[in-house]
Amino acid sequence: MKENIPNNLEVGERIRKIREDLKMNRETFSEMIDISDVFLGQIERGERSLSIKTLCRIVSFTGNSTDYILFGNIEENSIIQKINRILSRCSNDIIEYFYKIIKVSFECVKSSEKNKIKNKG
Repeated sequence: MKENIPNNLEVGERIRKIREDLKMNRETFSEMIDISDVFLGQIERGERSLSIKTLCRIVSFTGNSTDYILFGNIEENSIIQKINRILSRCSNDIIEYFYKIIKVSFECVKSSEKNKIKNKG
């Protein structure tokens, strides 16, 4: 039976990519997940393994799945799942606020698309 053990270097590269996609430097990102920037650098270079506690903090902060971080499985890392993970930590009032923002944004996009089609014809 083949063992599926995370590769520290690959895990570190995915964490670095997540951090860079968030446009954060090591110092800021490490503060958000409550580790030192030196330790984060070691994780990103594959020199050190991250603990379950640190992994959970990264998942909670970024919305990325553990499956993606550890194994690179993208199918478990959809945008909707990221949004759901973030919303699961919010109060009902904040969720309602986000819903209103999304609804208004969606209506604006729909209206803009209708105007583009109307102007072409």
